[in-house]
Amino acid sequence: MSIHRRRLGAGSLALLASAASARAQTAAPWPGNRTVTMVVAWAPGGSTDFVARVLAQQLSKELNGNVAVDNRPGASGTIGHASVARARADGTTLLLGVNSTFAMSRHLFPNRGYDDEKDFIGIGRVAVSPIFLCVNPGIGVRSIAGLVGRAKEAPGKMSYASSGAGSSAHLATELFLRSAGISVENVTYRGGAPAVQALVSGEVQIAFVDAVTALPLMAAGQIIAIGNSTLQRNPLAPDIPTIAESGFPGFMATSDFALLAPAGTPDALVQQLATAKAAAMRNPEVLERLRQNSIFPTPGTPAEFPAYLREESAKWGELIRARGITLE
Repeated sequence: MSIHRRRLGAGSLALLASAASARAQTAAPWPGNRTVTMVVAWAPGGSTDFVARVLAQQLSKELNGNVAVDNRPGASGTIGHASVARARADGTTLLLGVNSTFAMSRHLFPNRGYDDEKDFIGIGRVAVSPIFLCVNPGIGVRSIAGLVGRAKEAPGKMSYASSGAGSSAHLATELFLRSAGISVENVTYRGGAPAVQALVSGEVQIAFVDAVTALPLMAAGQIIAIGNSTLQRNPLAPDIPTIAESGFPGFMATSDFALLAPAGTPDALVQQLATAKAAAMRNPEVLERLRQNSIFPTPGTPAEFPAYLREESAKWGELIRARGITLE
């Protein structure tokens, strides 16, 4: 009888040990040994890719795991976004998005196969990259007031470069033209690099240029920046006034980066990612690497993201409709 009781006791201990092990595995720290994939919907080498790689490297440390960047370019970023919208909502697939895709493209690509608000949950904004309103030195303009005056003297005679319908530079220019009440011809190029080259060569007179590209060209005297697109002056070029302070209050047109996850991702993981993101964006090395490329942190939380997305989408959607912008 005593032997039987001892055997039952041993069996019970074994069952308890097995249950405890199962609970321990369930409660194992996330992500553990699983790789978290951060999708970038653009080719390697651009600003979104750069921000993603800096963030992924620091998130790996904050999460004590491995966060790897996966570039999935195509269709103005919508291919990469669609792949994340269809991914399992288990925290192992994330998206480092930019507002040209998550807030603007919906108004130009109605049949993308996903919904920006229903198919994603925002972990929060990450950073912002200013854009400079630039002119070719040969036109003799040194201020926004001078540019507006010149354009009004000869409506439709000046031209601006853009890297395609619906691009950030294109919409920033259209926003400025509407605000200023001037007419300038759009010349579309196959990408940002040839658009900037057209400005440098004098083929066009005006272009919005991302700060990291513009700064060395400004230093070399190849282009002149007459306005900064954020509400605060760029600390890397503090002498350049903002467009808002140059007669256009509230003017804002930037590249905004945000971290997103598939809808349905457990709230506990979303909050853990948000905490890790916030810590990553406070890291001095991260801040300096971004700052050197004229990219600045914009702390954001999951709770704040839906309102930001609605406001950003409404702003650009209204502009696209009012200006009759299409992909043709």
